[in-house]
Amino acid sequence: MTGVGSTEPAGSAGAGMYGAGAGNGLLELQGVSLSFGGLRVVDRLDLHVDEGEIVSVIGPNGAGKTTLFNLITGIYDPDEGDIVFDGKSIAGLQPHQISRRGVSRTFQTLRLFLNMSVRENVMAAAYGHTKAGPLRSMLRTPGMRREEREIEELAKQRLSFFGQRLMGYRWDQPAYSLSYANRRRLEIARATATNPRMLLLDEPAAGMNPAETHEITELIGKLRQEGGYTILVIEHDMHVVEGISDRVVALDHGVKIAEGSFDTVATDSKVIEAYLGLQTHTRK
Repeated sequence: MTGVGSTEPAGSAGAGMYGAGAGNGLLELQGVSLSFGGLRVVDRLDLHVDEGEIVSVIGPNGAGKTTLFNLITGIYDPDEGDIVFDGKSIAGLQPHQISRRGVSRTFQTLRLFLNMSVRENVMAAAYGHTKAGPLRSMLRTPGMRREEREIEELAKQRLSFFGQRLMGYRWDQPAYSLSYANRRRLEIARATATNPRMLLLDEPAAGMNPAETHEITELIGKLRQEGGYTILVIEHDMHVVEGISDRVVALDHGVKIAEGSFDTVATDSKVIEAYLGLQTHTRK
């Protein structure tokens, strides 16, 4: 197990060795279904992500992409099927238990602590992995102070991964003072502070200009190559999807309609129909 004081991500042992995935299944969804009342939002979904892969999930609005992330991270429990991470079922576990297993995520809508500093935002993610309880924290015991120093060092290491964007004087600035793109970077940095093996990135390039989008594309590749993370990403920008993906999975109304390389999925008739509509596709 990676300790709270470790500055290496849980998956870093093979950093830089991954090409199109190492072939070892890390995450697997087996016939997963979920309904809200009479509405089926995920329907018998089978999906796997191998260790070291970057897999992109695409689909029109309402396709069930964020619901998929909520199922993996324990916000929702599946009605049917199983979710297996590193060979063990995580279906039915609480979000903090799944985080401890090695899964961390970002959100489509930023969820930073805006009045806390950049460094404190990242430190906050690591506190769930500490051993000091409320009493030891109140008494400021030597063990608690040691964990505090370890967490601060971990936060600095995670922020330094993002270069000058989150370095130096920005560490002590409140999160609300950051640009939108740097807030996105900060949320990713916070996700890595739990020492995950897998990162779930929900629309990391949303709202960015072309230059920022290019930078986030390079960052995702760097997270895999240098950070050693396995990555499942939801993204609408097809330039990003094409640039980062080992495989692409397309969803529509909770059903997997295509899977394969970017070129295979992008030219699939079902995917074109889902995005453009049947009549448009027929005219083309």
